[in-house]
Amino acid sequence: MPAEPITIPIPGAEPVSGLWQAPARPKACLVLAHGAGAGMAHKAMAATADGLADLGVATLRYQFPYMERGGKRVDPPPVAHAAVRAAVAEARGRAGELPLFAGGRSFGGRMTSQAQALAPLDGVRGLVFFAFPLHPAGKPSDERAAHLAKVSIPMLFLQGTNDALADTGLLRGVVERLAPLATLQLVADADHSFHVPARTGRKDADVLADLLRIAAAFQIDAMSAAG
Repeated sequence: MPAEPITIPIPGAEPVSGLWQAPARPKACLVLAHGAGAGMAHKAMAATADGLADLGVATLRYQFPYMERGGKRVDPPPVAHAAVRAAVAEARGRAGELPLFAGGRSFGGRMTSQAQALAPLDGVRGLVFFAFPLHPAGKPSDERAAHLAKVSIPMLFLQGTNDALADTGLLRGVVERLAPLATLQLVADADHSFHVPARTGRKDADVLADLLRIAAAFQIDAMSAAG
């Protein structure tokens, strides 16, 4: 099913572009934010949306304002948070009664969790992080996760063990402290882009397919628990 280009209004700011993609009979909807270096139409984002659609999950991808302008420097948190909230509101209007989730790749996932920590995103039942950026490369720390203690809905962390932006030991500690709300799914040898070396005998597409099955199951399970 093709993605439908849409425009997402942001109160007090310029609107941003979005892509709405829904299978014939969706079971849930995920508001999917892009990472710092590539926008909503990047092949990895498109593959994620396509894979989730095949699993019965609708998605709304969207641009952060800096990406909409063609800039390279990410938006300051308040601007990014406003975009997250606007995208969630748009998805809620389109998804109807579907269970709603939010998250995204790297920077997009972190901005979504920050927004949720500051004030709950209306109607969102859980957060899904594709490669949460716990710290800058080469500077291990868990300070970026401090705000997650204020998140009161389920969280799923999908992370590679060779991710330069998330020391596995530190991330395990974060998830343990957030239990039982947080779940960690590690991918052996995968980097921040979920690329795995050829020596593993696995292909990146297979890794992504496995992650998407886990993400879809998380959303359906959370829906069942809430119901």
